[in-house]
Amino acid sequence: MKLFKKKELEPQYYLSATNMEALNYKVYYMSKPEKLFYFMTAFVIGAAVGYLFYGGIGKDEYGNATVVTHLLNIAIPLVVGMLAGKMFLPIRTKQILEKRRKQLNLQFRDMLDGITTSLGAGNNVPNSFQAVYGDLKVQYEEDAFIIKELEILLSGIGSNFDIETLLEDFGRRSGIDDITSFANVFKICYRKGGNIQEIIQSTHGILSKKMEIKEEIATTVSGSKMDQTIMIILPIILVGMIKVMSPEFAANFVTVTGLIATTISVGLFVAAYYVGKAIMDIKI
Repeated sequence: MKLFKKKELEPQYYLSATNMEALNYKVYYMSKPEKLFYFMTAFVIGAAVGYLFYGGIGKDEYGNATVVTHLLNIAIPLVVGMLAGKMFLPIRTKQILEKRRKQLNLQFRDMLDGITTSLGAGNNVPNSFQAVYGDLKVQYEEDAFIIKELEILLSGIGSNFDIETLLEDFGRRSGIDDITSFANVFKICYRKGGNIQEIIQSTHGILSKKMEIKEEIATTVSGSKMDQTIMIILPIILVGMIKVMSPEFAANFVTVTGLIATTISVGLFVAAYYVGKAIMDIKI
């Protein structure tokens, strides 16, 4: 009897009502080649930094490398590189998810813009989705997120599924509050004879305004993000320059006091990175 059950991962794809593959935007699982590439990239950088800060420990009183020095020169970069690789994978996954949601949000806004125009020209809701699908195929590549979602939606409409149910499923998979809210409002109003054109136009306006605010914030904090990156890289460059230009002074880094100071400094820089990232990660 198993005491603990392995937690089931949320699937990256679902099957839609019409048996089409529907993407779950809330999760992303790297393929083995992706994992290997990102892990090795972080491993190499981490190992190099580990050797830069901690290389040369265990030398004898004359400054000559001992067996301990050679062993530590291998072990420390290996450990630091492994930690760097393990820590970077979830960070990179989050970056990919954020980029994907940002693209979907922008494409969704363009879809609403096209539907509003089509409804204003006198088309009904199903025909408006069909019209905007044709327009967006010209604007985006075939594998664009919104193109795939419109194909699922139109396939469902062709199979007599309710539009509001299909939109609700899209909103649930997207993990984006604006899309989920739109799907819920659409569901309430569509069957009760609400002004769908006004709802879509209002949602489009809200999305556009939020994106403008996000762009303004991104522009404002871009300088701070650059400063943060420089502050993280600068100590590495300075330590590298010292070890190349002044090996005698650099020997102080591998003394007991130097190792303690180096470790504390590295810890503070890592903590400062995460704190700065959290401060500049402004949600709207």
